[in-house]
Amino acid sequence: MELILVRHGEPQWVRDGLNVNDPVLTKRGGKQAQAVADRLADSSQEPASGPIDRLLVSPAVRAVATSEPIAEATGIDAEVVPWLLEFQLPESWEGQPVEVAREAFARQRTASRADWWEGFEGSETIRDFHKRVTQGAVEALAEAGVRRLDADGLWSVPDDAPERWVAVAHGGTNSTLVSFLLGCDPEPWEWERFNMGHASVAVLSTVELAGAAIWSLRALGDANHLDLDHRTE
Repeated sequence: MELILVRHGEPQWVRDGLNVNDPVLTKRGGKQAQAVADRLADSSQEPASGPIDRLLVSPAVRAVATSEPIAEATGIDAEVVPWLLEFQLPESWEGQPVEVAREAFARQRTASRADWWEGFEGSETIRDFHKRVTQGAVEALAEAGVRRLDADGLWSVPDDAPERWVAVAHGGTNSTLVSFLLGCDPEPWEWERFNMGHASVAVLSTVELAGAAIWSLRALGDANHLDLDHRTE
């Protein structure tokens, strides 16, 4: 089985100097979304060298907007699944001056690991975010017959498992999935370990080993479908 993780296109986090918690895509972000859609629709090249069985998408506006050209180009209906949603920022940040978020993120950089797990005041905790994403993945895969055997990265993958899923989500969500499926010890800064630019892709494939299967990382942050002046972080 292959899992292709797509990060959404560039979002407009700031409007008129104020924070936006659930932003739309910028004009460049829309072009990024179309570029990744064109790449996924070409089944003659990686990362979608074959049929796509399922297209999952986070309910965030920026992710849904990124998924729309992918659904049109591939002919696969997008399924909105809440567990793919990004780590949720404090609701109180909505409409606040941009400096509020920038200063909070700057302070977080020097916080302890324990404080990182707690997130921001009024936000979802990163601990809860990690649990939501990983449990959601385990349940979705189990419904397709792909089951986690232990905490060390071994999985059971039946012969009739889906060939390829695409998930359109976020830097935090996708990096958490990469870390979890590879069997890494969790960290509250997964997006720093497994960085993905806007509209880039990560690819994981199952490989038979030890009488079971592991997930193998085949690509991370692949943005070869984007011109250099359309690549953003």
